[in-house]
Parts: sequence; structure tokens; C-alpha cells
Amino acid sequence: MSGSPKRYPPELRERAVRMVVEVRDDYKSEWAAIESVSDKLGIGSAETLRNWIRCGQVDTGQRPGVTSEAAEELRKLRTEVRELKRANAILKSASTFFAAELDRHNK
Repeated sequence: MSGSPKRYPPELRERAVRMVVEVRDDYKSEWAAIESVSDKLGIGSAETLRNWIRCGQVDTGQRPGVTSEAAEELRKLRTEVRELKRANAILKSASTFFAAELDRHNK
């Protein structure tokens, strides 16, 4: 599940999703159940809880999409690529500088 892990603990997120599943049949729609549960648990926005539910469905294969695990791996790889590109640019600059220095000393 993605979302706002710093604001809400994982236990609350899991409990909220579980509660929506349990009480869904007591409401006219899933959205009504989501609003009710988010109000009861003090979740700032029902949309936040809806996102947690959708992420859980993707993670369990009930809904198509990129899993939380795959999204986290992608974030890590993108960060690594950024760092490697930066290091590469520094090395190119350094090699250009030292090549110019060597050329100047040889003349």
C-alpha cells in the first residue's frame, strides 16, 4: 500500500481497509462505507482510505496495476540512476580537466 506512511501507522491503514471490507454490505455503496469508516477512525479524507483499498487490491492481484513492492523498487532504481548519472558527469569533468592539465604540461 502506498499513500502517507508517515502520517498514519500501517496498523491503522490495515485495520481501516479490513473494516471497509467487513461493513461494505451494510451500506448502499463502497464509497458510503469508506466515508463512514474514515470518519470513525479519524482519517482526514475518505479518498485516502479509498487509495489504501485500491493499493491493497493491486497488491493482492484483485486489480491491475503496479504493486507497492514494484513501485518501491522502481523508486530505488530511479534514485540510483540519478546518482550514477551525477557521478558520471563529475568523472567526465575531472577527466577533461586532468587531460587539459597534462596537455598543458607536455607543451
